Amino acid sequence: MTSINNPVRFVLDDTIIEADPALHATTTVLDYLREHLHRSGTKEGCAEGDCGACMVLVGELKADASAIDYAPVNSCLQLLPTLDGKSVKTVESLQHANGRLHPVQEAMAASHGTQCGFCTPGIVMSVTGLLQSVSRPTRSEIKDALSGNLCRCTGYKPIIDAAVKASEAAPEQLKLDDQADLALLRQLRQAHAPSADPHGQPFFAPTSVEALADYLVRHPQATLLAGSTEIGLQVNKQFARPEQIVYLGKVAALRQVEDKGAHWRIGAQVCLNDVLTLVTDDYPDFAEVLRRFGSPPIRSTATLAGNIANGSPIGDSMPCLLALGVKLELRCGEATRMLALEQFYTGQKKNALQSGEFIAAVHLPKLAAGEVFRAHKVSKRFDQDISATCCAMRYILQDGRFSEVRLAYNGLAPSPCRAPKLEAVINGRTPEEVSAVELDQAVAQSFTARDGLRASWTYRALLARNLVLQFVEEATLPETVK
Repeated sequence: MTSINNPVRFVLDDTIIEADPALHATTTVLDYLREHLHRSGTKEGCAEGDCGACMVLVGELKADASAIDYAPVNSCLQLLPTLDGKSVKTVESLQHANGRLHPVQEAMAASHGTQCGFCTPGIVMSVTGLLQSVSRPTRSEIKDALSGNLCRCTGYKPIIDAAVKASEAAPEQLKLDDQADLALLRQLRQAHAPSADPHGQPFFAPTSVEALADYLVRHPQATLLAGSTEIGLQVNKQFARPEQIVYLGKVAALRQVEDKGAHWRIGAQVCLNDVLTLVTDDYPDFAEVLRRFGSPPIRSTATLAGNIANGSPIGDSMPCLLALGVKLELRCGEATRMLALEQFYTGQKKNALQSGEFIAAVHLPKLAAGEVFRAHKVSKRFDQDISATCCAMRYILQDGRFSEVRLAYNGLAPSPCRAPKLEAVINGRTPEEVSAVELDQAVAQSFTARDGLRASWTYRALLARNLVLQFVEEATLPETVK
């Protein structure tokens, strides 16, 4: 069994906790809180990041050490060693020293927002997390914050009403009292010392890209851990126990977004929430796909590069990235190379990464003059559900005719892919000249008919055609009505 080996130290309610190095490296934060610290308010519901009963707030020291940034996190998916140098707040953390409850807890009781109570701690933590950054959220913002919390008893109206009521409290009552935690986090940052011999460690958390690259050359079989939304599932559902884990969360260079003029360079550890914020103005359809990708706790941990590397046939970000012409910056040792995303996938969950190579950054182009981007995801449930298919299209409409069309899908092939035969049907034509019959023929020629758990092939093929027709029809509409 692979133990953590190095001590894991984090802050919990004015105290530095040091986890036993003999614990297995795949011990989840949820299991440690419940079984070792007896924080039983944090529940296990689904163990896959869907229900939100395990929600906690994880805090990280700002770069200038002036304050703590909190993010809601599904503790069932996160591995204990990733807490090193961070702070944690559970539902037990909210009660004031004088015994008074937090305004969110009081509002939940006053608004009858709870019945059986199993899901309530996770809901309270989600709303509390929102109120740390948005003091007066709208009902829409509250709904988004709660999209990762399932309640089988109460119904959501009293819960949303409770969140609105709580937000009316004085800001100083809503903010977490973390001054003591802040001092301890500064202390942990100053005391941090990387392992002198990382090549002997089963769990390695490098602090530089160079150290990461060197380790992977020596240990190409090691499992890369970024947001843990996929590996956490493997640990919980398949009982996976990787022998060597490399955690990317401490490599500051991989958490940066750089504006390169014609494109953004997005580091491999940049989370989906940050990408959503980045693209909201330029690519609102992409931002909406990312919002529906998962709840805030999933988006705050899952990374864009991780979604790409995972290579799921129904990965939501990839159709958008393929249509936009994304390139991947790959690194092996000291060497780097660029590879178009459309050349990355070689089969179902297979890719072109060489031994010891990893995704260092994603190069996302900006729209050039005249270019238009559209995307839409179809799923059984609107939020937090697997795609039946997602379609994305980039084009230029010049003199009333389509040109430079890039069209991509998920859910239609063993991996997300472009659709060149459908592109050929559209290129050079006016919107009125694009026919459903030709698109149907192109879909049939491009993909092998496959029924799936989320949709039949007949339904998916119809979606593939109709989404294109929708984008084509939108091309003739004024921007204000699209």
